[in-house]
Amino acid sequence: MEELDLKKLISIFWNKRLHIILISLITVAIGTIYSFYFVKPEYEAYTTVVLVKDATKTESSSQETITSSDLGLAKNLIGTYSKLVKSKSTLRETINNLGINESENTLANKITVSEIEDTAMLKITVQHEDPVQAMKIANEVTNVFAKKVAEIYKIDNVYTVDQAEESITPCNINHIRDILIFFVIGLVISIIYVLVANMFDTTIKDADDIENNTDLITLVSIPYVNENNRKGGIY
Repeated sequence: MEELDLKKLISIFWNKRLHIILISLITVAIGTIYSFYFVKPEYEAYTTVVLVKDATKTESSSQETITSSDLGLAKNLIGTYSKLVKSKSTLRETINNLGINESENTLANKITVSEIEDTAMLKITVQHEDPVQAMKIANEVTNVFAKKVAEIYKIDNVYTVDQAEESITPCNINHIRDILIFFVIGLVISIIYVLVANMFDTTIKDADDIENNTDLITLVSIPYVNENNRKGGIY
């Protein structure tokens, strides 16, 4: 019985294959138009900073080495430093230095601070519709952040490893991915449509439909042959 039901289900989808193809093509067309003409490109720029041992405390600092406790302290500060990067004072000074017309909250939403795994390093990423502005903000917010650390903690342990560079490739546009997503959406919609349409379809298609929906028993079936001498159904 389960095998028969599966065959019937496959038959239902096969008979509605044109509907499935049409709906999928329509959603692919919508996805293509959306991806190429409606997605506003945005660009990413990032800096990486490492938390190093303060070399200003001792005169013989050039001969000292970084110990595991120094690295442990640096890692413990990463959480605090991440919050400091997006603090109002840091963002306000960055806005003033660059003369940009954005609020602190708006700028904060464009900045992401992440820890580079198993290191004492931070990655400060800025996403902006202007690639040059993204680069400038990333570099400036990093400089202001380093200065804030020196002012608050009286140590100079933030070292910029990578300066932000201008990106030429949008970070939020992937035409193939967008089209595939819309194709999957169209496929799901078409499958739901076929199942719902079949659910409300009360027409008799085979002998099983007669027995399942009435008290009658099918004794014989006569195949219908069309003009091309092909079997078209059972009546």
